[in-house]
Amino acid sequence: MSKRGRFYLGRVVKLGRLNQTNLIEAINKATVLTIGKYTWTITDVEQDDACEFPFIFGKLAKFSREGHVTVVDSMSKSQVDAIAPNLLVASSPFVYIPKFSGIAYLHVWNGIQQDLFVKRFKAIIEATHGNFFVDCTIEPISDYRSFVAKLSSLERFIHLQAKVHPPNPLFGRCWKSLNEYLKHRNADEVNISEFKEDGTGIKTEIVDLVRSLIDDPHYEPLAVPDITDAALLMAADGYGRGKVVGYENDSIVTIRTADTQRSFLFPKDPLPTDLAKEASKHLEKIAKQRNMTHDA
Repeated sequence: MSKRGRFYLGRVVKLGRLNQTNLIEAINKATVLTIGKYTWTITDVEQDDACEFPFIFGKLAKFSREGHVTVVDSMSKSQVDAIAPNLLVASSPFVYIPKFSGIAYLHVWNGIQQDLFVKRFKAIIEATHGNFFVDCTIEPISDYRSFVAKLSSLERFIHLQAKVHPPNPLFGRCWKSLNEYLKHRNADEVNISEFKEDGTGIKTEIVDLVRSLIDDPHYEPLAVPDITDAALLMAADGYGRGKVVGYENDSIVTIRTADTQRSFLFPKDPLPTDLAKEASKHLEKIAKQRNMTHDA
C-alpha cells in the first residue's frame, strides 16, 4: 500500500494580468528559479480538459544544481563521493482544478512544507510571467467546524482583521454584499481591521453565522452581515486571510483562518487523475456545504 501524505486545499487568487489561461500556461512552461542554495521548478505536468473534472497536475521540484551522492567504485570496491547534477531534494505533487480555482498540494516534511509550497509556487508563477503586473497567491480554505470551535472558546473579541480578494468563479451567499462591493469599487483587495480593547469587546455575529452555515448550507441571514463578519467568512472560504483576537480565561488568544486549513490524506505519489478526482470531490463538497454559487 502506498504511503499517504497530507494534501492541503487552497484557492489560487489571480491578480493583475494573471488569469486562468496564463496561470495554466505558467504551470506548463514554468521557469527554473534559484532561491538560496536550491533551485525550483514545476515538473511532470499533465493536463486533461476533457474529463469529468478538468485539471492540471504537476510536481513542485526542489533540487540542487550540484548534489553529492555516494556510489560504489567497482575497481577499488569502495564507497566514494560523486557529483550528481540537478539532484532532486524534494518533490510535492499538486493538482489545480480550474472550476473552483482550487489547488491541492502535498506537505513534504523537512523538504517542502505547507507554507514553503505556497511561497515557491507564487514565486515561480510570477517569475514565469517576468514578474510584470502579476500576483499569484494561494489562500487556505478553512474548516468551518474547527474555525468555529476555536472562536467559541473566546469570551470577548478585541481585534478582527481580514484581507480579501475578489472571488472567481464562486462566491458565498453570506458575503454576497461584500462581493458586490468589491465589484462596484473595482478593487483587487480590501483590508478591514477593527479594535476594541475595553468593555465587552467588539459586537460580532461571526460565530452564529458559521454555526448556521454548518447546520444549514442554504442558510441566509435575515439581515446583511456586517462587513467585517462577511470578510472573515470570505477569508474562511479561501479568498483571503482573516484573524480574530480575543480573551480566553484572561489570556489573549489569536485565531487565524489559515490555522484551520482543510486537508485530506492521499498517496504521496498519486496518479494525476486519481488526485484530481479526490481534490474535486473535496472542493465540490465544500461548495455544496457552503451553498456557494457561480458569479453572474
